[in-house]
Amino acid sequence: MAEAKTVHSPLVTYFSMLSLLTLCPPFVILLWYTMVHADGSVLQTFEYLRQHGLQGFINIWPRPTAIAWKIIATYAAFEAALQLLLPGKRVEGPISPTGNRPVYKANGVAAYVVTLLTYLGLWWFGIFNPTIVYDHLGEIFSALISGSFIFCVFLYVKGHLAPSSTDSGSSGNIIIDFYWGMELYPRIGKNFDIKVFTNCRFGMMSWAVLALTYCIKQYEQNGKVADSMLVNTVLMLIYVSKFFWWEAGYWSTMDIAHDRAGFYICWGCLVWVPSIYTSPGMYLVNHPVNLGVQLALYILVAGILCIYINYDCDRQRQEFRRTNGKCLVWGKAPSKIVASYTTTSGETKTSLLLTSGWWGLSRHFHYVPEILAAFFWTVPALFNHFLPYFYVIFLTILLLDRAKRDDDRCRSKYGKYWKLYCEKVPYRVIPGIY
Repeated sequence: MAEAKTVHSPLVTYFSMLSLLTLCPPFVILLWYTMVHADGSVLQTFEYLRQHGLQGFINIWPRPTAIAWKIIATYAAFEAALQLLLPGKRVEGPISPTGNRPVYKANGVAAYVVTLLTYLGLWWFGIFNPTIVYDHLGEIFSALISGSFIFCVFLYVKGHLAPSSTDSGSSGNIIIDFYWGMELYPRIGKNFDIKVFTNCRFGMMSWAVLALTYCIKQYEQNGKVADSMLVNTVLMLIYVSKFFWWEAGYWSTMDIAHDRAGFYICWGCLVWVPSIYTSPGMYLVNHPVNLGVQLALYILVAGILCIYINYDCDRQRQEFRRTNGKCLVWGKAPSKIVASYTTTSGETKTSLLLTSGWWGLSRHFHYVPEILAAFFWTVPALFNHFLPYFYVIFLTILLLDRAKRDDDRCRSKYGKYWKLYCEKVPYRVIPGIY
């Protein structure tokens, strides 16, 4: 099993796994508490905990309520139904290490449009008020934390007893198996892909749903929406729209094609995405900042530009792969390296590595506009508090780590061709710096 060769040393791996397993859940609750009940001030929360200790922390941890479970179950069932029932064209994922090729139904955009229209419709016609979600957010996060943990246990058991494909197996270590996952492509039945559900239809979709929720909450609370909240919501929605527009491309990225379905990816998408990724909007609900038209527009345009560049990087590489290098990159024929590698079953295959266009600037240049876009949808909160910027900082660390993991994986896959590639494109992420 490939994933048993972890990228970092075993000790570091253990330490980071155990700390993530134990620290992430309380952090989600503390973030929510600080944003909603402590005026967004880390110091205020810290003071509270210093005075009341562990008991104080236990007191602020909301218990999952029936309404929270109801909201989560309804949303999950709705998204699962859309994933199964909406039409979409057949898309094949990349060939896995054991030679399997997963088949997907690309109906992300349809699911996204139906979800947002339904949500807005429920609010507009007075059937369900999204502010209920905001008012019960702590309980929802609390329920997600425990529910997703149980879901990860289910994935672990399923990986042992009933794996969906040959892309599965144990590292012989229960913690590593639980954390990194047992299966690459777990499915329920033949068509319901679990990772598409957790990563895209639950996680990413909840980002858009919550962004709207925060906006509506501010509107209901103050009778108007501050321009800062509008910029934040619009940029997040454009980003998530871009994600669903490009969803089939996402299915050939590291998250889906290399990372197995375990705590790391599934818990992350089910809990971390709805809580942490949406946190700048959560902060803005009670801290409406008036930017003025000019500044708001500057931030909006800068953010949209970053999202577009991020999209264009992915599009460029996808087009290059689809046409087998017979396309134009920035108006000229692309420069490339033809790399051959051996699969686990011993056959030799070739890949093309693009070394011009965005991909000539650095090996993972697309992470730069992604981090900047996150900065631009957070900056409407201005600089009174540090906490709204947690997502930007977290994203930077995540992407730099991912760039390193990806580089290490490619180095062992392509060998001398990768060395050649690194000579041609010397920088990992930030051109001229890193």
